[in-house]
Amino acid sequence: MLISLVRKDLLIVKKYLLIMFIFAIVGPIFISSELKFLNGSFIGFLITVLFLEYIIFNSVSMAEDKYKGSALLCTTPYTRDAVVRAKYLFVLVIFIISLITYTLTASVTPLGLERLNITNVGISLLTLSFFFGVLIPVQFKFGYEKTKMFFFFVVFLTPFIFPTIVQWLQSHNLEMSIMLPLPHIIQVCLLYLISLLITFISMLLSKQIYAKKNL
Repeated sequence: MLISLVRKDLLIVKKYLLIMFIFAIVGPIFISSELKFLNGSFIGFLITVLFLEYIIFNSVSMAEDKYKGSALLCTTPYTRDAVVRAKYLFVLVIFIISLITYTLTASVTPLGLERLNITNVGISLLTLSFFFGVLIPVQFKFGYEKTKMFFFFVVFLTPFIFPTIVQWLQSHNLEMSIMLPLPHIIQVCLLYLISLLITFISMLLSKQIYAKKNL
């Protein structure tokens, strides 16, 4: 059931997928070349995947809002619980595809992209979990039209704000990691556990909101 709903979302945006695939390759290369003084490859991936996720997710939301997709789904055997869970699975699927695309690009391109380590992937996943952990329940609550501009500006400002934050951290000799007196592997595991916890709490909120929503 969940796979069918994710496939449905992919079909909605299928005409954009080739462009998004090209962007997933070119984006990290361009951004990393502009941020050579930082960990440009990682930041390039993070900014690119955030843009990709937002554009694709927003395109689905726009189509569903325009054609009353949520109301139509409720007339099918799909439960509201499944519709909510499929949204989070959709975000994860796009992240995995983006990660595979980046890894393959870094492996074959001569342009100096570095492979992501497990910490980089964890930080990226945590960032997306936090962003979509807020966006999805808010969008379920208030609808696409009332929330699109706020989240658009958040994503639009990310390429300008995030590198500045990283540069500040580096200039003050601070690492982009969990500053706890724990072994590195425990800190990495915490990144993934916190991501999972944020997603779980967000999903519970979304289920409660969507269950009470009149479509």
